[in-house]
Amino acid sequence: MSASQAPTILLDKQPDGVAVLRLNRPERLNAFTLRMIDDWQAALRDAFDDAAVRVVIVTGNGKAFCTGADLDELAAAPPRDGIERKDVLWAHIHGIARILDAADKPVIAAVNGTARGAGCDMTLMCDLRIAAASATFAESYIHHGLVSGDAGAYYLPRLIGSARALELFWTGRVIGAAEAERIGLVNQVVPDEQLMETALQLARQIAAQPQQAVRLYKRMVRQSPDMALPTHLDMVSSHMSVLQDTPEYKARLAASLAKLGKRAS
Repeated sequence: MSASQAPTILLDKQPDGVAVLRLNRPERLNAFTLRMIDDWQAALRDAFDDAAVRVVIVTGNGKAFCTGADLDELAAAPPRDGIERKDVLWAHIHGIARILDAADKPVIAAVNGTARGAGCDMTLMCDLRIAAASATFAESYIHHGLVSGDAGAYYLPRLIGSARALELFWTGRVIGAAEAERIGLVNQVVPDEQLMETALQLARQIAAQPQQAVRLYKRMVRQSPDMALPTHLDMVSSHMSVLQDTPEYKARLAASLAKLGKRAS
């Protein structure tokens, strides 16, 4: 099978509630084409619609996580005016951001190498980021006279603050995994050979938790910056009340009470 015929996305649903989505254009450092973006959206919908999948890991095959858009495809694209170019972004590339924003299930980026431009933005859309020690990140749009086109300017300031985000946007400089961890861009840095096992262990730990609580936590964290405190507390009281009706809560409360009873006796 030629590289052009190979699947651009691989989705591996594991029996422990974890699905691993792999970007699969290693010969192009996982630079994405419009076909790959559409396949990526389809794989995410598949994972999010499957009740057996509780946590999704996104990673890249080969030496890179993703280096952004495939420049050869961009160069070969037919001439488009501004509205047509905007429509391509909205219909294809921005679809990833919209799907991830709407999803309650946790998503972990296992960053295995270079993450550039829109590839860097794709890591920011995920809920957690585990980076290999050799991973690098760059908001490289400025080198092409462009601005972040894939929600980077939305997510990056929320993760590391506006001043640090502007520095990275304005310079386009490459940062390594250690600096990314120091400034709060990634949660954890691990040796390259331990990346996937670390991401899988974290995903399995989250997958083993009561899923309604996991998903409501994601909603709360995403929604709270746009809420006044009274509104947030009103939402929390509703979530707490609903969760107390779930089988997971009742079973865990009973187990905790049983342990207390044993200690008391």
